[in-house]
Amino acid sequence: MSMHPDATLSDHDHGTKASHDIAPGEIAVGVVIGRASEYFDFFVYGIASALIFPSIFFPFLDRLEGTLAAFAVFALAFIARPFGTVLFMKIQSRWGLGVKLTSALFLLGTATAGIAFLPTYGSLGMLAIVLLAAFRTLQGVALGGSWDGLPSLLALNAPKERRGWYAMLGQLGAPLGFIVAAGVFAFLYASLSMDDLLAWGWRYPFFVALAINVVALFARLRLAVADEYRNKMDELELEPTPVRELFQAKGRHVFIGAFAALCSYALFHIVTIFPLSWILLYSEQSIPAFLVIQIVGAFLCAGAIVASGFIADRVGRARTLGGLALAIAMFSGFAPTILASGEVGQAAFVLIGFVLLGLSYGQAAGAVTANFGRRYRYTGAALTSDVAWLIGAAFAPLVALWLCANFGLAWLGAYLLSGAVATAAALAINRKLSYKS
Repeated sequence: MSMHPDATLSDHDHGTKASHDIAPGEIAVGVVIGRASEYFDFFVYGIASALIFPSIFFPFLDRLEGTLAAFAVFALAFIARPFGTVLFMKIQSRWGLGVKLTSALFLLGTATAGIAFLPTYGSLGMLAIVLLAAFRTLQGVALGGSWDGLPSLLALNAPKERRGWYAMLGQLGAPLGFIVAAGVFAFLYASLSMDDLLAWGWRYPFFVALAINVVALFARLRLAVADEYRNKMDELELEPTPVRELFQAKGRHVFIGAFAALCSYALFHIVTIFPLSWILLYSEQSIPAFLVIQIVGAFLCAGAIVASGFIADRVGRARTLGGLALAIAMFSGFAPTILASGEVGQAAFVLIGFVLLGLSYGQAAGAVTANFGRRYRYTGAALTSDVAWLIGAAFAPLVALWLCANFGLAWLGAYLLSGAVATAAALAINRKLSYKS
């Protein structure tokens, strides 16, 4: 893929200069820590939505309807996330990145702790559901506000020939977060009776999430507010820009970037959250055993993310994404058959899906962010990610489960295929626009 000449040269020039000042590996450590803590929060809530919340917050609905309702609340965070980004960008403009990060992660911790202490429907009735939705929305606002710009700094600081490698490092937070979250739930399922799990055991992962957020906050602040990092971000103009100005100047690139990663984000919940709900509703397979399979898949995903860095540095990030969109399209053709083939097929669906997820997701973030140039990259990258999560992942468990439960598993393949087609179309449009520039 060909990028805008000015943007590409700008990134290259500054990446070369920055590499003498700050080691990209040091930035990468902060990126991985920050993303892993966020994804742990993310997956704790997601797993609970599939396995726990239908029983304790929606007991008045049948199991399928209760799960769909839980997934609807799950999506609220993704709807709120862009608003959180805009709000906290204003906070950063006025009081600085340190205040922004501290307040965002404090809000995230408060919302997570609120869920951990939340009475169930049996105690509060509908008010419990309202509070769950409110805390979930606050989680989304906080996640939007937790953007620290370190992935953009890493991208601009990395040597040009290693950008695929450094781009994938932050993405490792996803499988790491899932491995820990799924491991905690597998342990609780194996150790507690179902009555104890539903009564109090489900709260412990949220307490763990709160503790991890505190550790991650200090690790990220150590980098984000250090003088050399602040100076480098100022030098590279990695600072908030007015959202209206961004959309007037580069609005199309926000949506091109979001759709360019859609196949990855569509697959994201199809191999993590959706299968848990499907197994619980329509299979006799043990939940702890299935979580272990998913943990193995997450390790494969981490390896595939690393592999994506090598591949992207050889063939280019956009070509890597395009090739994986084709692979996911092929996977969509036989995924329904595999998932319907018993425990062996379900395991194969998860493991193959996680490998494809790792290869695609490893290069999904910021593949076309050079289009923003220096001035708009900080805010543009954040909002592009927010829109990608919203259109690709927010409603994936809800839509996939509803379609498959009502019309059959073939619709799962159709859902994945739509994401692959959207990615291919966005990359083609981006390539055409780049040539015109």
